[in-house]
Amino acid sequence: MWQCFLSLLSLVNLARTTPVSTVSSFSSQMEAVSPGMAVIKVVHHQDLNKRILVTLIVASTLLCGVLLFLLYFWICRHKIMKNSNGEAKRNLEPTKTISLSPIADQFNSLPMACKKGSVAVIEYRLLEAATNNFRKSNVLGEGGRGRVYKACFDGKFLAVVKKLDGGGHNVEREFENEVDWLIKIQHQNIVSLLGYCIHGESKLLVYEMMQNGSLESQLHGLTRGSALTWQLRMKIAIDVARALEYLHEHCNPPVIHRDIKSSNILLDSDFNAKLSDFGLAVVTGSQNKNVKLSGTLGYVAPEYLLEVTEEFFLRQID
Repeated sequence: MWQCFLSLLSLVNLARTTPVSTVSSFSSQMEAVSPGMAVIKVVHHQDLNKRILVTLIVASTLLCGVLLFLLYFWICRHKIMKNSNGEAKRNLEPTKTISLSPIADQFNSLPMACKKGSVAVIEYRLLEAATNNFRKSNVLGEGGRGRVYKACFDGKFLAVVKKLDGGGHNVEREFENEVDWLIKIQHQNIVSLLGYCIHGESKLLVYEMMQNGSLESQLHGLTRGSALTWQLRMKIAIDVARALEYLHEHCNPPVIHRDIKSSNILLDSDFNAKLSDFGLAVVTGSQNKNVKLSGTLGYVAPEYLLEVTEEFFLRQID
């Protein structure tokens, strides 16, 4: 019994003599064991959230910068294209006039009978003299309506004379159509009509000289296309496309040639291509309702053929 009493007394004394700081440090250590883990985890999540937020801000800033750059680039490109198209349209007619004026001025300086607009009405005797009385050695080619002759005016100016023989309604209509269209149409890729003459049943047209003949003669003639490199062939295709673009997009109303083929594409000394033979040309739209289908078989545009066929059947139904 005395031993138990002494043991309790020693414990009480030990409790009185133990420093408070020791107990508090022990309790703080105990608190840091379990609650401390939660504190460490909270700090870790906060750092992760901050990193994600910074990454999102940087990515959003970069994306906005890229979008703004693309928008600025598109606006600038749109303005440049708009300005270039406007300048091209404004300069289209002056360019064509400048490109054709040397030929026209040189020809118009020769003695002629009279002029109809920008085209000269030439006396028949002048054409006879220029072609050596339409000698066979001056023949450059022959078509379904007549022959084409080389002509030399005033001993120095070279031109081409197309002689259409025979009367007939078709010849008359195609001749008048050719003159009317080529008086109105002037383009660097469309052949220039310099003058014309009516002598009895014969009708004559005078064009600028195209030294390399037609595309057909280059492809299927003696050279068999050996003079046409791929660069020249692409150039010829682009020149013809420009002529068609002018007829379809810049003429009002638009003009349909109706006879695009290699024999009607002429080449000058530099292989610049020019479209010729407007005898079958017509306008589109309501003014073309009573025009019958014409043109070389196999060379008529399918959409035009479809349009004319539909109009024909509609008139038959009506």
